This record gives sequence, structure tokens and C-alpha cells, in this order.
Amino acid sequence: MAREVFGESLPVAERYAEFLADAGVVRGLIGPREVDRLWERHLINCAVVAEVIPQGAQVVDIGSGAGLPGVVLAIVRPDLQVTLLEPLLRRTTFLNECVDMLELRNVQVRRARAEEVAREFAVDVATARAVAPLERLVTWALPLLRPGGELLALKGERAAAELEEARPVLKRFGVRTSELLQVGRGMVDPPTTLVRVVAERVPRRAKGSRKRSS
Repeated sequence: MAREVFGESLPVAERYAEFLADAGVVRGLIGPREVDRLWERHLINCAVVAEVIPQGAQVVDIGSGAGLPGVVLAIVRPDLQVTLLEPLLRRTTFLNECVDMLELRNVQVRRARAEEVAREFAVDVATARAVAPLERLVTWALPLLRPGGELLALKGERAAAELEEARPVLKRFGVRTSELLQVGRGMVDPPTTLVRVVAERVPRRAKGSRKRSS
């Protein structure tokens, strides 16, 4: 399945998996129990998000951590331009080493919180995985998007509930549409669940959006 998903990029994905299983565990970015399920639970789970990202898109991965999903998307889709946005030094150090080792020329690492760089970004897609509840995440992600840009948030069993809880915030930001998607059917079980939010107008700051990303 990994070969089907990653194709010619599989050797790069394998080196990334080895780095996660070694340095990622030692530095506390990946739990030791995750090593045996890195491919299905993490790499393939993230890679299938590429199904819904437009060709040549500019992507910002918020709270990138160990590079999930940002590094994976950059591997599987060399046409994307990916910024890994992460505020913690130990994580950006890991990400820079990872990018250099894998020779990912379509990736840059930026140490910052999303709300600190909102005026610098106008990207097509923002991604996030296990960063924050959706009602907070949208306040960090939507100001980074161009009009018509999309937030793709990887979520678990509470995806529908989080989307409902975030309705007041989405209304305040004037989003165009919001919906649940499942990607990777037949490739990962269960399929990856996404909340997709499409920006309409993009206020640089909305009331109640002062909480900081992690």
C-alpha cells in the first residue's frame, strides 16, 4: 500500500520513517508505541490528504511538530510548496534536519506561531493535525489563507462535533463552506477524516482570536 500511495517517492518516505522512528522518538516527537504503526497511522494517513489538494498549491502546515502532515505531503507531492510552521525550537531543529536529509527543495521551515505571521501569508491550503480544537484552529488558519483558500484539518471521531461547535466562529469569519470529507478509502482503515473550511473573506483579526497556538 505504501508503494501505491508514494510511488517513486517511496525511498524518501522510507528515510523519513526511519528518522521518525529514531530521532523522532529520542526527542519526544513520536511516542515509542507509534513506531510499529508509523506507516498506516501516520505516513499513509497523512499522504492521502494530497487527494484533495490542488496542483501546484502553496501549503502552510500549522503546528507541524514532527512534520505530519506537512513533510509527508511535500514528499508525495513535489509540485506543492510547503511551509512548516512551528513555534518550538526543538521541533524546528528536527524539521530543518529532516528537510536537509531528505533534500526537500519544496519545503521551508518557519519558527513562529500562526497569529504572528498572518500578514505574511496568503496561501492556497492550510493543514493541521492534532493541533487544537477546530474552533481555535480556524482563528489561526483562516487569516493565512487567500480568499477561496482551504483549511484541511485532520480530525478523529469528534470531527462532526468539533465542526458544529465551531459554527459561531466560522460565521464570524464569513467562511464560504465547511464540510467533512473522508480520503484514502481502500488505502487506510479507517479512512482519514478531514474538516474542510473554505475561506470567503479573510479578516486579519477577529474578536476572541487572541489565544495562542502551540
